[in-house]
Amino acid sequence: MKIIFLFSLATSTASAFLVAPQVPMTTQRTIAFTCTCRFMREDSHTVDGTRADLLNTLALVAGASVLSSFSSPAQARGRATLVESYDRYTPRIIAGGQFYTSDLKRMVEKADWSAIKAATADPPKKTKEDRSKRDGGVSDRAKLAGQFSNARVTTACDLFAAAFSDNSISPKTKKMQAQADKIRSVIDEMSLTARQGLGEESGGGFFGFGAKKPSQAELAKRVRQLYVEGGNAYNEYIFAANEEPLPLNVEKLPYLK
Repeated sequence: MKIIFLFSLATSTASAFLVAPQVPMTTQRTIAFTCTCRFMREDSHTVDGTRADLLNTLALVAGASVLSSFSSPAQARGRATLVESYDRYTPRIIAGGQFYTSDLKRMVEKADWSAIKAATADPPKKTKEDRSKRDGGVSDRAKLAGQFSNARVTTACDLFAAAFSDNSISPKTKKMQAQADKIRSVIDEMSLTARQGLGEESGGGFFGFGAKKPSQAELAKRVRQLYVEGGNAYNEYIFAANEEPLPLNVEKLPYLK
């Protein structure tokens, strides 16, 4: 089954077309992220977001554990803790997606560099003052993590992906982590673009502009491209996560809307 999603930042509408299968279900798929359309599952049913209220509540609880998951994804301990990992990490993944298509979308549209920088920022390194605190400064530092930062979102993506492996890394884990790496790269580039927009970073070689300093227009165009790339990678991650095997007692994760 091949599913194509069309995207436009400049318009409030988008279309999703379901193309008849021409080869087996293992065939290629093209998912072009849209921040405005209603995404469709592989069975062509739309994701209705009926869990929104519950997920918002869970996201508040999960926010306090952002820094506690800085450890290696291997510590997710595989399938034996799959449901536990689902409950612990997916609220952060879903909350990040909700932020992506609302607040971050508006920041990108306005090229609001200060807001984008804050949204993608990881918390600062632990200080001596943090070590003197009862919790080691975890709660205070967690509050400083951006709503779509690597510390808050992609670390959770890695840890949840690791839960689908046991003694060896499974193909599903590899697929999910590959998309998490793409999301991580987008976050890093968004952060750098924002810092360049603020004049905190010089040069444009990282983005292929050579030694010439990119203009504000070039940076705005670049961050829009990154936004689409990040949305694609996020939805590819969700697609991989929702593929079998998935426990019957957990719900599939929603795509970006």
